[in-house]
Amino acid sequence: MKQEQFVARHQQEWHDLEQWLQHRAGASRRRRRKPGAEEAGDVSFPQRYRRLCQQLALARERGYSPQLVQRLQQLMQDGHGVLYRTPPTRWRRALEFLVADFPLLVRSQARSMWAALAMFAVPALACFVLVQVYPDSIHLLMDNSQIAEMERMYDPSAERLGRDSGTDWMMFGYYIMNNIGIALRTFASGLLAGLGTLLVLLFNGITIGAVAGHLQHIGHGGPFWRFVVGHGAFELTAIVIAGGAGLQLGMKLLAPGRRRRLDALVEGGRIGARLCLGAAFMLLLAAFVEAFWSSIAEIPAAVKFSVAGVLWAGVLLWLWRGGRGGSHAD
Repeated sequence: MKQEQFVARHQQEWHDLEQWLQHRAGASRRRRRKPGAEEAGDVSFPQRYRRLCQQLALARERGYSPQLVQRLQQLMQDGHGVLYRTPPTRWRRALEFLVADFPLLVRSQARSMWAALAMFAVPALACFVLVQVYPDSIHLLMDNSQIAEMERMYDPSAERLGRDSGTDWMMFGYYIMNNIGIALRTFASGLLAGLGTLLVLLFNGITIGAVAGHLQHIGHGGPFWRFVVGHGAFELTAIVIAGGAGLQLGMKLLAPGRRRRLDALVEGGRIGARLCLGAAFMLLLAAFVEAFWSSIAEIPAAVKFSVAGVLWAGVLLWLWRGGRGGSHAD
């Protein structure tokens, strides 16, 4: 076979391999890949690498030009470094996921995230204003026993905020189970064409808005805000992220595009699982802050709000800038 025919037959394959290796080699280039695209390349890479080695051997055997042989040799060396590199340790991979991959994934699903935020925040704000203007409307949103419990938990004279009893460690475990359970329901209900996720977000937004509005109206707003403002940076953001994960899952089901619906749903499930993994970490932090910091009534409001400002700024900066620049292993 002449060199021109050989090149024409394999040129596209070499070009694709070069592009994939460049994505792997440069962190700035890796950032621009679509989530899931490189993982698919990882699976097929060993077979592509073996074909490249065979093609290099043929080019040498047939006496093709030094430029072609050098190009294939360089490709083989680059591929060898990827195929036989030492995999990162588990803790390092977990840290890299949390620091860079997770915020990148959140931003890649920006539309779903903004939609989830709207479905959560708008009802919360609307109910807060409604209860301020029409105080009796709280009875349409909550029953009397729930209202009494909220008033007791956030009474300005209470020794602990947000709870009646229980040790810090006991409440830490309770908060973990409760918060992660809400996040998983929010995501999994996306299988109902996204409608379930919308309802969960709407319900939680209405409940939080109604509680906040009622407590603010009766003069218990100070204890309530001192309790929620700190751990809310992790908890509320994580719930919105879980909601975004559920909405993108629902969209994959409703609008699979040119792919089979099952394939699109599997892809949505993989993306959602990774989003929920990061959200679970955020909820773990939220539970710790809620149990050991938020409930302390003796801490002055100025300190509580200052710490909360740092936490909110940190979470938003992490989700906005995490994964931009720098490098991490794939």
